[in-house]
Amino acid sequence: MSWTLEVIVVPVTDLDRARTFYADGLGFHVDHDTVRGGQRVIQFTPPGSGCSVVMGSALRPMPPGTLRGMQLVVNDLRAAHAELLARGVPAGDIQVLGGPSPRPATADDDLNFVGFLSFQDPDGNGWTVQQITARP
Repeated sequence: MSWTLEVIVVPVTDLDRARTFYADGLGFHVDHDTVRGGQRVIQFTPPGSGCSVVMGSALRPMPPGTLRGMQLVVNDLRAAHAELLARGVPAGDIQVLGGPSPRPATADDDLNFVGFLSFQDPDGNGWTVQQITARP
């Protein structure tokens, strides 16, 4: 039996602003943007992901801006960082988390498994991006 993670509900205050951030800023695919019975739901999927992000006017299990620990994985963190900045996403600097304490990445660092960057959506929900180039 396979167990797959399908959806993460992200609490937001402004669906139009969130749609612009996730679709245009992050490049997530808009799977649907539906209004039914006065309630709007938007589902996005990151490129290459099997898990989607859902937000909606009636889907607020927690206050907007309180979600933490959502993590994306890319095979080239430096390229992802450049893309986020080019799209206007205020992504933090790349950090190396392997070793005794976090430190800024250098051009010579192998970032596989240990390279991370962070950003927040307009509501303050926290995202992390990790580089995994190859798994052992």
